[in-house]
Amino acid sequence: MKQQILVIGAGFGGMWSALSATRLVDLHGRDDVEISVLAPQAELRVRPRFYEPNAHQLAAPLAELFEAVGVHFIKGAAETIDVAAKTVGYRDATGVQQVLHFDKLVLASGSGLAQSATPGVAQHAFDVDQIEAAIRLETHLKSLANLPDSQARNTVVVAGGGFTGIETATEMPGRLREILGEQVDIKVIVVDRGQKIGASMGEEISQSIIEASAELGVEWRLGVSVQSVDADGVTLSDGQHIEAKTVVWTTGVRASSLTEQIPAERDKQGRLHVDAHLKVIGQDDIFATGDVAYAATDDIGNYALMTCQHAISLGRHAGNNVAAQLLGIDPTPYSQPKYVTCLDLGAWGAVYTEGWDRQVKLVKQEGKTLKTQINTQWIYPPAADRVSALAAADPMIPVVA
Repeated sequence: MKQQILVIGAGFGGMWSALSATRLVDLHGRDDVEISVLAPQAELRVRPRFYEPNAHQLAAPLAELFEAVGVHFIKGAAETIDVAAKTVGYRDATGVQQVLHFDKLVLASGSGLAQSATPGVAQHAFDVDQIEAAIRLETHLKSLANLPDSQARNTVVVAGGGFTGIETATEMPGRLREILGEQVDIKVIVVDRGQKIGASMGEEISQSIIEASAELGVEWRLGVSVQSVDADGVTLSDGQHIEAKTVVWTTGVRASSLTEQIPAERDKQGRLHVDAHLKVIGQDDIFATGDVAYAATDDIGNYALMTCQHAISLGRHAGNNVAAQLLGIDPTPYSQPKYVTCLDLGAWGAVYTEGWDRQVKLVKQEGKTLKTQINTQWIYPPAADRVSALAAADPMIPVVA
C-alpha cells in the first residue's frame, strides 16, 4: 500500500507543495508514495488580481497539470483534521461527508478576510477577498448604470488603506468611468485609521501613493474608521456620513480556521508556528505552508507575509520537505531573504520596491510593466508538461532573483 502525502488546498502554497513533493519522489525513483490534493476546485484562483475587472477570468485550471505530473486531485472541502488518527474529514462534490487517511499532511488552506463586527458590513459591504466576492462586486458595479445619476451612485468608499485597499481604490476610477461614462463626477474615498497616506508601507512608497491618488482623484479620510455601513453609505467615527452605493471592505486577514484543529502555537493571525523545514512545531507529520504558516524568511527577524511571493517559495519548500521526511533524506531549510513589493496604482502606473524597508526602484509605467508581467505571467501555474512542471518546483529556484 502506498504511503500518502495529503495536501489540503490548491492555492499557491498547495499547488507548489504538490508539485515539489512529486518532484522529489520522482528524483528518487520511488513509486510507493501517492501525493493527493484536496480542494473545492482543481484551479488556482489568482487572488492577487481580484481588485481588477473580469474577476471570473482570474482562475487557472489545474486538472491537466495534476494529471500530467501524477498528482491525485480530490474535489471536496476539508472540515476536520484528526491529528491522532491521521485523518481528514471532508465534504465531497455531492455534499457527502468522507474521510481520508494520511501519513504526512501539508496544510495549505490559505486565509480569508476576517469577519468584521462593524454594523452593516455583512449586509451592505463588498470585498475582493475570494473570486465569488470579486464577481459579486463587479456585478454590482455594472448594475450602477441602471440607477439614476446621484452622488451616492457615483461614490465608492474603500475601508482600509493597506495594500489591497490601495490597489482596489486606484483601479476604481477607471472601472467606474468605463461603466458610467467619462463625464460622470466619480468619487473614490479611502477611509484609513492611519495619520498619513500609505504610512504603514514606508516613506518612499507613500510618496508614490500620494501622487497617484492626487492624479486619479482618489480621496483619503485619515485618522478615522468606518463605524457602520448602511444601504446609503457609511458613518465614520467622527460622525460624518458619506453617501455611497458601494462600500468595499479590505481590513483584516486571518488564516484558515483549520489551523485551530492542530495542537500547536499560532500567531495573532491564526498562522501555525513552523520550524525551518516548515514542519509544525510539536507535530511530527504535519507541515504548514502559504498563508497558514508563520515562517521566518531569514535570520534577522523577518517573517513571511500572506502574499503569493512568499506562498510560492513556502509551497516549494513544504512539498520538498514533507517528501524528504517520508523518504528519509535531508530536507531543505526554507529561506527567502529578498523581499519586494509591486503595488498597482491604477492608470497612474505602479511602484516597485526592494527590501523590507521598501526602497523604491521603479515607478509609473516602468513599475506598471513589471506589475503586468507579475500578474499575467510569473504567478501563474507552469504548463501541463511533466518535465518542465517538476523542474519549476525546485525549492532552490528564487521567486525573486
